Amino acid sequence: MHYQPKSDLLNHRIILVTGASDGIGREAALTYARYGAEVILMGRNPEKLQQVEQAIRQLNQCPAHTVVFDLAEATPERCQQVAEQLSQQFPRLDGVLHNAGILGEIVPLAELDPQVWQQVMNINLDATFFLTQALLPLLLKSDAGSLVFTTSSVGRTGRAGWGAYAVSKFATEGMMQVLADEYKTQALRVNCINPGGTRTKMRASAFPQEDANKLKTPADLMPLYLYLMGDDSRRKTGISFDAQPGRKPGAAE
Repeated sequence: MHYQPKSDLLNHRIILVTGASDGIGREAALTYARYGAEVILMGRNPEKLQQVEQAIRQLNQCPAHTVVFDLAEATPERCQQVAEQLSQQFPRLDGVLHNAGILGEIVPLAELDPQVWQQVMNINLDATFFLTQALLPLLLKSDAGSLVFTTSSVGRTGRAGWGAYAVSKFATEGMMQVLADEYKTQALRVNCINPGGTRTKMRASAFPQEDANKLKTPADLMPLYLYLMGDDSRRKTGISFDAQPGRKPGAAE
């Protein structure tokens, strides 16, 4: 995406990023901070979150805030507590990037461990829904809120072996479409980003034989992540965007 954002694109914006300690989430948090946002980092690893917080501090922008929260332990009550704590600290949320997720196992559905199925659905779908529901009141206080879910090409066309991960992403696309329709007359837009094959740990576990140097880095994808959080995308809602349009799904060749 040939998008050239202004350097103050996200000034005075408050943006929460889940899975902010690593990979795409970490890069998005740093990028949002670089463009002026006040960032709330959510993840399960306090040490890694602290490192991202320090990296943001070195940018001399707004200080970041961390929320240590393991989505594997998310319940509606726990998510409401997190939202309540945030509402005491922040007047609103201008953006939420749901980036956290797990892969599960790449095996045929007939061989998929039911426990793995439940873990993937728990984090990728249930926890994402509970957290979204809890954060909606804060998002609706923004004059231009942006809610972004992370999807995948296997969440649009099922592919053998992708099991629970694919099904969870089909459901994520559905959740995005329903919410976009429900809020289409309000100041909240809801969209998905499919990052495509990217140089991350999750990708390496899915394609261990792949040459990672042939993949885009998280930093390469950031124009789209910026576009959907800034004013230039104000009228875009209910859309599933590709960060790498034209890229063929599957292993890099």
